[in-house]
Amino acid sequence: VNVPVISDADTGYGDVLNVQRTVRQYEQAGVAALHIEDQAFPKRCGHLDDKQVVPMGDMVRKIRAAVEARTDPDFVIIARTDALAVTGWDDTMRRAEAYVRAGADMLFVEAVRTPEQAESLPGMFDVPLVYNYVETGKSPLLPVDELSRMGYKLVIYPASALLTVTRAVTDVVRALRTEGGTAHLVDDHMVSLVECFEVAGLTHMLATDARFAGAEL
Repeated sequence: VNVPVISDADTGYGDVLNVQRTVRQYEQAGVAALHIEDQAFPKRCGHLDDKQVVPMGDMVRKIRAAVEARTDPDFVIIARTDALAVTGWDDTMRRAEAYVRAGADMLFVEAVRTPEQAESLPGMFDVPLVYNYVETGKSPLLPVDELSRMGYKLVIYPASALLTVTRAVTDVVRALRTEGGTAHLVDDHMVSLVECFEVAGLTHMLATDARFAGAEL
């Protein structure tokens, strides 16, 4: 793709050496930014209950290791904290401040619960903040222009397509079982076969194939 890619690197997949390997490999793959979180591994979705977080010092070391590992100064390291639901607001603020001091380029406070919490965060730190927009999750679904006014610099929609596709696939399978077919879904619920293939670049691929087929031996 020709737009920047942000990748979820979970907990960095281990301790400091694993975090450094993760940063190097993501950077080499062309990723523009990644976020690493302070959950204990194996982690849970940030909008599920009963999460656990590692000690703040462990996460600080991971961030320092990540910063040391990168070679491209434009590669953005986002520090995510899931502490709000585990240890509360005050500890979350202490962690966020420590993560910024450790070198994080952006902050990601996961699963804020109220518009008031969301509004207070951007003015508290000297780095840009990320807002995680998760439909049916813990956080308020604030309009993007409102989040921009609050001072958020990045809004991610990590589950929007997944939640929509899950409903669509479930409906198709249910139709197969209850209706015995899917012909009634074609007009209102399906793209054409060609439209589907065009998402993967059908026209370009056919043109390339035709160009080589007509080349002289």
